[in-house]
Amino acid sequence: MKACVIGARLLVAMVLIGLADGVIAQQDYPNRPIRYIVPYSPGGSTTWTSRLVGQRLTEVWGQQVLIDNRPGASTIIGTEAAVRSRPDGYTLVYIGSALATNHTLMKTPYDARKDIAPIATVSSYENLLAVHPSLPVTTLKELIALAKVRPGELNYATSSHGGSTHLAAILFNGVADIKTQQINYKGGGPAVVDLMAGQVHFIFAVPVNIVTHVKNGRLRAIAITGGKRMTALPDVPSFGEAGLPSVTLQTWQGVGAPAGTPKAIIDRIAAEIEKLVAMPETRAKLDAQGFVPYYNNPGKTAELLNADIIRFGKIIRDGNVKVE
Repeated sequence: MKACVIGARLLVAMVLIGLADGVIAQQDYPNRPIRYIVPYSPGGSTTWTSRLVGQRLTEVWGQQVLIDNRPGASTIIGTEAAVRSRPDGYTLVYIGSALATNHTLMKTPYDARKDIAPIATVSSYENLLAVHPSLPVTTLKELIALAKVRPGELNYATSSHGGSTHLAAILFNGVADIKTQQINYKGGGPAVVDLMAGQVHFIFAVPVNIVTHVKNGRLRAIAITGGKRMTALPDVPSFGEAGLPSVTLQTWQGVGAPAGTPKAIIDRIAAEIEKLVAMPETRAKLDAQGFVPYYNNPGKTAELLNADIIRFGKIIRDGNVKVE
């Protein structure tokens, strides 16, 4: 009996020590570099916004945030690497529309709702439709007319199968009653490179990926999805103005962590991202690249992810989008 009592006391002591160590670790966070996994190739919009977050956290905490690009399998490779990591706050992961679309489109080795702890959103955007200058169109109406004359001949680049750049084109095809072909790439950077080389005809892109190329004449912007023009390219009309208001696909970019990451750490990261998004210089940078500053706390980000799983799931089913 006495041995049992001693054993029980030792067990309680061990638990209390473990809890104390966990609290101390959280209070000391971060005390070493943080890995931020981005499941896309470097050079695209995801790298741009991730670096924005990484630089801010590095400056505030004095610990380097290392961007780790892990492209492949429509973001599944990088996302799986993140969710399989230790949930101690030293692994972060870029989250966005692909997390929601993959949930419907394919069987992933993780559950988007259960295996990732949403931390915050950083920005939102609509997709910018641009063509190679050799394509003889300057307006949305002309592009639609050309696609109808050449059904199935025009092709478009996407940064990920089932991602926002793909689903925007699916919406466009359906609403405009045209048929165009998808050419999929492992990230926005490679997709834009081939568009500028004339290997594909047009693209629905995250604005930051092509704004500079539009301004220097290497690409021609036709329209921005949604109902509002963007500040960075004020002369480019919206789809709403062009008569296709239903072609809208607001998408967001954010930060997550492996499920089980301590709430205190998640809240601390979220608080810094909230400050970052609210900074005038951050808002100016985002606005210039076609992004809209868009902060949501962990709870609201989780709600947004769930809503997008439903929203994008409907587009996927209605457009009969299948796994490649």
